Amino acid sequence: MEPNEMPDKEQKQEAGQVEMPGWEKIQEELMSAKSIDDFFGREGIFARLFSKTLEHMLEAELTAHLGYEKYEAKGRNSGNSRNGRYKRSVRSSGGGKSEIAVPRDRNGEFEPKILHKYETSSNELEDKIVTLYAKGMTSGDIRDSLREMYGAEVSEATISAVTDKVWPLVEAWQNRSLASVYALVYLDAIYVHLRREGRIERTAVYIALGVDLEGRKDALGHWVGDGVEGAKFWTSVLGDLQARGVSDILIACMDGPTGFPDAVHAVFPKTVIQRCIVHQIRNSLKYVVYKDQDEFLRDLKAVYQAPSREQAETALLALGEKWEAKYAIAVKSWENNWNELSSFFNFPPEIRRLIYTNNGSEAYNRQLRKITKNKAVFPTAESVRKLLYLAHRDIAKKWTLPLPNWANILNQLVVYFRDRVMI
Repeated sequence: MEPNEMPDKEQKQEAGQVEMPGWEKIQEELMSAKSIDDFFGREGIFARLFSKTLEHMLEAELTAHLGYEKYEAKGRNSGNSRNGRYKRSVRSSGGGKSEIAVPRDRNGEFEPKILHKYETSSNELEDKIVTLYAKGMTSGDIRDSLREMYGAEVSEATISAVTDKVWPLVEAWQNRSLASVYALVYLDAIYVHLRREGRIERTAVYIALGVDLEGRKDALGHWVGDGVEGAKFWTSVLGDLQARGVSDILIACMDGPTGFPDAVHAVFPKTVIQRCIVHQIRNSLKYVVYKDQDEFLRDLKAVYQAPSREQAETALLALGEKWEAKYAIAVKSWENNWNELSSFFNFPPEIRRLIYTNNGSEAYNRQLRKITKNKAVFPTAESVRKLLYLAHRDIAKKWTLPLPNWANILNQLVVYFRDRVMI
């Protein structure tokens, strides 16, 4: 054979050289499909075309590595040469699993770079498992999804073992050091069903969401309680925040059990407490019959939408005179909690909007509930914390900027808390 003479088709096949499928071949493959299943999957048309294309790219990469085309005479004295092929399985998101022939060189120096794009290593599968788990999918759902996407059979025990690998991250996050001072902290709880000592219990998960002096939001932790929400457990949560470096909280926004404000002041005595107005309205309306709710709510609006504390207290007196005889419990709940319900009147409108409700934490909690709702029962408290951490990690990716208008808000906070805000 002359040095520049290329072998014919039979010689190419005998040598194992890859020939790219032409358009006619591709068209013939596509026309042979009898159903949508013939296109996709491990044995589908796209998988076969993917294999041929990838093999051609690998041949080109080896040529570039060696510095000469196949069958060129100068290759005889180059010090390295082609040395056959070995089989390898790769997976693509569209083509499923494919067998390809990977070329190799005699010196063993060739490392295909193109394969890194299509490799599905154990690490990639683990990342996919963790991602699906963080979306709230059950182990069975994850197993089925991996089978469909990759043709991989992964047991539920393996899935559990993979997700357990994030536990050191959960512990590190839960125990990390925190800022010394938080401008705002929203304290709230969500509920999950947890298996404990052979029983299934509705259990509170305590959540603290903070805003630091730079206006940046962060979840400070998730604490799995020992039953329904209680002031005693909140005291331990706040003590944990203190142990992790928090020395002061300017304003705490909350709704919760009796004694909750006392629990806060036991740890952070100077903190201003603001009870959630929206929760208070909902609790009040539980004691008002349906036909009176609209009128009762209109009278309540005169209280919490008043421009000043003095006008709000006048409206509260009017509410009592009109409704106390009929709905004493609803009225008394406002009167008994007035100190914590009216704190927002001490501040200008920009701060009022941030603290008069727990909306700052409700959006976060709503996203957590969306993730936990697929889990009918959690087997352990650790499994709850693991899932909530992974969910938080996804949610917090969007928390890149300070709260809107934060510079003005910070100026107002400095005025109101001059001796406690160091800037």
